[in-house]
Amino acid sequence: MDTWVQEFRKKRLDYGISQSKLSVALGISRQYLNQIEGGKAVPPDDTKKMMEEILERFNPEASLTLLFDYVKVRFPTTEVEWIIKEILKLNIDFMVHEDHAPNNYQESYVMRDIFIMASDDVEKGVLLELKGKGCRQYESFLEAQGRSWFDFFQACMSVKAVMKRLDLAINDVVGILDVPELTKKCQGRECITKFRTFKSYRSGEFIRNREEDKLGMGNTLYIGSLRSDVYICLYEKDYEQYIKNGIPMDETPIKNRFELRLKDDRAQLTVEDLLYGYDLETTVFSIINSYIRFVDSDDRKRRRDWKTNARWACFLGENRGKLKLTTAPEPYTLDRTMNWLARQVAPTLKMVLGLDSLRRTDLLNEMVEHAELTKKQKKILEQEAATIEEVISM
Repeated sequence: MDTWVQEFRKKRLDYGISQSKLSVALGISRQYLNQIEGGKAVPPDDTKKMMEEILERFNPEASLTLLFDYVKVRFPTTEVEWIIKEILKLNIDFMVHEDHAPNNYQESYVMRDIFIMASDDVEKGVLLELKGKGCRQYESFLEAQGRSWFDFFQACMSVKAVMKRLDLAINDVVGILDVPELTKKCQGRECITKFRTFKSYRSGEFIRNREEDKLGMGNTLYIGSLRSDVYICLYEKDYEQYIKNGIPMDETPIKNRFELRLKDDRAQLTVEDLLYGYDLETTVFSIINSYIRFVDSDDRKRRRDWKTNARWACFLGENRGKLKLTTAPEPYTLDRTMNWLARQVAPTLKMVLGLDSLRRTDLLNEMVEHAELTKKQKKILEQEAATIEEVISM
């Protein structure tokens, strides 16, 4: 029997998928699939590739994974130390404290990429902001605390916290979505949506300033106004990893990313729904379904009756495995600082070393020896030296 057939059949059995279920997803008869697996029919190479891609959607390791990728919460209190200790459950002694903060707050407490801003005005209260890296770092603390995101949000709601922003990132591991194809559907009226606007950017184009990874994002599609309480961003994650880390696009673990970005009341209602049903997939896709549907045009029917596009239907849940909430805890690193040093400072240091060699002096070592670290720099060294058990407060 052909090696490809043996591997395909073994993978189907490992994934726990019946021939009947897979044949429906493939759009072929069960009898034909049985003939292929029995070596009695040989599909062409393009059909084999299609079969592999669709089978991979049933991978129990999940063809789609979901992450919390931006969390901003306002607490109606001026007791910032209590919030840090009792809600975040972190040790404030390891935080960098500064007497200024953005957004007209009076002070800030920072641990790596975890930002807490405080004000004496109870209307402004205490503001927690976790961007992508901050979420990943806080997940390492949640893990050490034996807590989940649900536990954290429950703690927030118990003190009447107000959600200001919540980004949910769905990682497409196997390439279910096709960003250029979805862009064409938006342009061709094959996107039925409540949103009134969309904007697309090709790979390498300048993406909006508010994006942290604007220069690394591949083909990108924004659906909805960036000023609204709800909008969607889809982009090619494999291109981003190629640009940033040099990973070949066909070897990246994530092909595309779908981000549902929620603000204010919409973010608040989403967290409340999550805590009511504890069913993340239902909550997320009920929002997506209420706002957008990609279809295939059919001149014989009215636009609202056009059939949902097969790829989009799979993304929503048809013929794929169940969506899982995943965490990706990441330790804090000084990579950004080191990269800055390598680009901006290292050439000057090398020149000083050259001068020391020519003049037989020791200027560089003398400068380092007499340099004074700031309080912030000393605190960062403390953070780096601390164990995770010391940093969390339980």
